[in-house]
Amino acid sequence: MDTSFAKAIELTTELLTKSGLALAKARATAKAIVAADVWGIPSHGLMRLPFYLQRMAKGGINPSAQMRAIATAPSAASLDGEGGMGHWQLSEAALLGSTMAKKTGISLVSISNSNHCGSLGNYVFPALGKGQLPIVFSNGPSVMPAFGGKKAMLSTSPLAAGIPASPVPIVIDMATSSVARGKIASAAQEGESIPEGWAFDSEGNPTTDARIALSGMLAPLGGAKGFALALLVESMSAGISGGTAASHVPDMFNSDDDARCQMISHSIITIDPSLLMGEESMKAFDQLALDVLDSGGRIPGGRRKNPDEMSGEFLSIAENVQAGLDTWCDQLCVEKF
Repeated sequence: MDTSFAKAIELTTELLTKSGLALAKARATAKAIVAADVWGIPSHGLMRLPFYLQRMAKGGINPSAQMRAIATAPSAASLDGEGGMGHWQLSEAALLGSTMAKKTGISLVSISNSNHCGSLGNYVFPALGKGQLPIVFSNGPSVMPAFGGKKAMLSTSPLAAGIPASPVPIVIDMATSSVARGKIASAAQEGESIPEGWAFDSEGNPTTDARIALSGMLAPLGGAKGFALALLVESMSAGISGGTAASHVPDMFNSDDDARCQMISHSIITIDPSLLMGEESMKAFDQLALDVLDSGGRIPGGRRKNPDEMSGEFLSIAENVQAGLDTWCDQLCVEKF
């Protein structure tokens, strides 16, 4: 079924507040969730909301969490997420990093002891709107083996970046595994197979069965180079924050882990070109975008609208996702989507 962005935000916010999340945090979380559906990334959108609600009900997500400063410096901050929702926490970190970078030229904000935060592309827009260049990292449960290995070691190790170019900003948002794990989960829910080369079973054998893949492993993007990039992401998230390694992060798709905080780590680097090369940098960014368009290519993320600027958009909700949402709407006495 189709629904409006505004209605999806309203109902998602209500479900989150009735699960214990404060209103401002619920709205920030809802915006990040629903934006993913509008962007055409349902694997990181409302499909995950029932999992978040279940984890809040069971204690795996702390709805009362704040973010506690562990260490601060003029251009850096290390924060403890206290087991809260990753969406609002990384949203706040993005704003903090942007403010710091405006003063110092570059900043780093890291968060440990958090939970899944959805599509990382959400968190580049606060800095992009100020002409800054953000780079975002996050980890998750181990699903990717070392190249040639037989044991899951790293998460999908996603990263995102925003480049303040004209006529449209460049938004890079990607997993360093061959595919985002949410796509595997979505295929498993719908009983669909997955393409060859995406995943392995728990023994390291290739599989096209999404359900087996969900409890197995994902192939690194581009083989050895993809694994090396994933290792960098793990270092820039769990490593830099002093957080939990992917091999010890609980799985949000495993109901046995619902009562356990995922202890996920995030970090964001924000660079403010205005304090460095200024107009020369902006001209270079613009030229990069124009070169892509002149070549007949497509600018990465060029069709992604800033969630803060969304209003009249619509999104489609798959039947299986709708059923899961309806169950929670009935349980929490919320109007159905």
